[in-house]
Amino acid sequence: MLLSGVQLKNFWHCIVVAVVVAFLDVTLGTLLKIASLGLLSLGIFSWLLNAILIQVADWFLKGFYVKNFWWALGLAGIVSIVGSILRGVVM
Repeated sequence: MLLSGVQLKNFWHCIVVAVVVAFLDVTLGTLLKIASLGLLSLGIFSWLLNAILIQVADWFLKGFYVKNFWWALGLAGIVSIVGSILRGVVM
């Protein structure tokens, strides 16, 4: 296991978590990005925001467990790296 502080029941929970975090990013994430007024840049705010959204998804979803904020930050980092690689491959 890559991150021992993050647990999922099965593959389908991974899909559900991805959809929920994407939905939270579009709704709550957009509001928080607007509220920051561009004060925090260089991707650091996006990384922290993704960790917060992962924590919110953990709170809502059964079968998805994140031990604490540091594990959510680690998962957000992995998600960011994989997303960057995929964007580079697709574009």
